[in-house]
Amino acid sequence: MSLIDKLCYTSKLRYTNAGEKVFFSLSSLCFCIISRSVLVALIVLFAASCLTIKKGGISPRCYRKLMEIPCAFLLVSTAAIIVNISSVPLDAFALPVGSWYISGSWEGICHGIQLILTALACVSCLYFLSLSTPVTDIVSVLESWHIPWLIIELMMLIYRFIFLLLEIASSISCSQRSRLGNRNLSTSIKSYGLLASSLFILSIRRASAVYDAMEARCYNGRIHVLKEQHPARRKEILWLILFEGVLFLITVFDARLSEILFRMWR
Repeated sequence: MSLIDKLCYTSKLRYTNAGEKVFFSLSSLCFCIISRSVLVALIVLFAASCLTIKKGGISPRCYRKLMEIPCAFLLVSTAAIIVNISSVPLDAFALPVGSWYISGSWEGICHGIQLILTALACVSCLYFLSLSTPVTDIVSVLESWHIPWLIIELMMLIYRFIFLLLEIASSISCSQRSRLGNRNLSTSIKSYGLLASSLFILSIRRASAVYDAMEARCYNGRIHVLKEQHPARRKEILWLILFEGVLFLITVFDARLSEILFRMWR
């Protein structure tokens, strides 16, 4: 079982209605993407993080480590937006390198901050869902929303085989380290090449074994899972409607305010 699955099944929000959690995550994520507002992103990031840590009981240290992974990618990707190489210095900063400048503008910095906060807010919504709702509960919600069964089954199989590949890769890597397969750079490169080739072959074998196991359990083209019913509470529904309503109002008024400022500037 992966770390996310362990945290999910031990979360205090485990037995909260899954439909509420899926709706909160998806609707908040959509508002962050549509609005591209810093205020919406900060509200969603704060709300999702508080729900995951305070209500869900996830350790702040563990949550911080999980958030460090997307933060590293975001800092690298947004650096290309903030930092520019030009022959003319920009208004934010400029470092001369010969006849060129490593420079940046305030507009680029604001745009980069906006992208980082929006992406972190979206990631926090997905973390809230994955750290409080098992896949079987998400499948039940998707079924109630009449999502095509083919998409649901592909989602379950992909989810299963991701962790299958990670398990195989971890076993091979542990075996290589025990045999000093990474004692220097050339050996490490060779070991990674062998790991990739072995991973491809072993993953096909494990996938075939999993399919045989499914057929031995009367697999007929559909994966059936046990469903647990957790009724929604009126108080939770009211808080959910209030929160999403606030995000909707901020999105609408922020877009209108941006349009007015743009017309005044023109």
